[in-house]
Amino acid sequence: MTYEIVIAGFGGQGVLSMGKILAYSGLMEGKNVSWMPSYGPEQRGGTSNVTVIVSDEPVSSPVVNEYDVVIVLNQPSLDKFEPKVKPGGLLLFDSNGIHRLPERKDIKVCQVDATEEALHMGNQKVFNMLVLGGMLKEAPVVKIEGIEKGLMKSLPERHHKLIPMNIEAIQRGMEIVKEL
Repeated sequence: MTYEIVIAGFGGQGVLSMGKILAYSGLMEGKNVSWMPSYGPEQRGGTSNVTVIVSDEPVSSPVVNEYDVVIVLNQPSLDKFEPKVKPGGLLLFDSNGIHRLPERKDIKVCQVDATEEALHMGNQKVFNMLVLGGMLKEAPVVKIEGIEKGLMKSLPERHHKLIPMNIEAIQRGMEIVKEL
C-alpha cells in the first residue's frame, strides 16, 4: 500500500515535524519513505508544507501532483491543496483559521479541532500530534508503535520524556476526529 501525503500550514504549526515523525515511523516499520519539505525563508509564520510518501514498494519520485491524504492547517493551504486530493482520498483540517469549508463531494472530508483540544489539554505544543492522530484514525499509514519509535528517532534525547504526552495527544486526536 502506498500513501502519498501532503501536510500544509504556517511555519510554527509543526508541519515539518509532523511529516518527519510520520516518515521516521514508516522507516521504523520497514517501509519505504520519502520526505520532501517546502518552506519560505521566514520559517515561523510563513507558509510551509511537506510531502511524505510511505509505501510497501520502492518510492520512485518524491514529486507528487495528487495526494491520497491532504492535511491543511490554514485557509491558504486549503485553497491550494483541496483540488489536489485524489478522488476517493482524504482531506483533513483543523477548523481554526478555516473560513470556507471544503466543497468537494468526491473525497472524504474530516475535521479535527486540534487547536481547541490542545488548549483544553493545557499544552499547545501537542497541536500537531492531535492532527496526526486524527489522520491515523482515518488513514492508518503507520501503527502507534511505529509512531513511538519515530518520535524517539526524531526528537532529541533530552525531549524523550515528552513522548508519552505526544502519544496521548495522538490517541486523543483519534477520538475527536469527525467526518463531515
